[in-house]
Amino acid sequence: CERCQCHREDKHTAILYTLLSQNLNHSRGSRSPAHQRCLCHQRRTVCLRTPHITCQAASSVLVKTISFMKNLPSFHLLPQEDQLLLLDNCWVPLFLLGLVQEMVTFEVMETPAPSMLKKILLDGQSKQQEPERTQPTLAAVQRLQCCLNSFWRLDLSPKEYAYLKGAILFNPGVPGLRASLYIESLQREAQRALQEVLQPLHPKDQSRFSHILMISSTLKSIPPALITDLFFRPIIGDADIVELIAEMLYEITGRQLAL
Repeated sequence: CERCQCHREDKHTAILYTLLSQNLNHSRGSRSPAHQRCLCHQRRTVCLRTPHITCQAASSVLVKTISFMKNLPSFHLLPQEDQLLLLDNCWVPLFLLGLVQEMVTFEVMETPAPSMLKKILLDGQSKQQEPERTQPTLAAVQRLQCCLNSFWRLDLSPKEYAYLKGAILFNPGVPGLRASLYIESLQREAQRALQEVLQPLHPKDQSRFSHILMISSTLKSIPPALITDLFFRPIIGDADIVELIAEMLYEITGRQLAL
């Protein structure tokens, strides 16, 4: 990191640096040495370049994701506890598939980091306040964009998306499920339907099915906190995204039943 000042020869001779470092080191006294090394790359936090546009597009994708679950009769036949567990564990990869399908692109920019002097001056006040909201890092967003790009290169058809979403949603490996055997049968059914769709569409690509499943597994490695902070935190604030999704799911269902 060319702008990093951690390894400059004169860092120990700078009076201001010494004073500020002593204060910061005192506040970090409980941290391990590994957390005291140069964190320049990790400190490069980012935010959306056009949040008003991207967050609106992301919200639209989330609504369509909820509608997908709502329109699956097999999902609503499950115990509500299982529905909520699947929702909690699967909403991120389903949402990311929706971003790919809707061709939602986004750009980020670095967020200005508070100066060291500002941290020192506000240190006394910050101890009595709530911790600052986390910001996505550039490295995490780049990993996310790599996953999305991998799916764009696959150029999935609408049917491929639909059956892949079913295979992701009905995940029998989620801990605590009551109807795990039934959910496993639903996942096998979705995967079998996906294979049947692939045969006429890509008869010469025998490895496409395994390739799709392999790339879809990378979506599960994307932390929910990253998706929430990047796309939804500017809208929902400190609200729990999973609780909001659950409310939207059952509110939509309740309305339709009332009609």
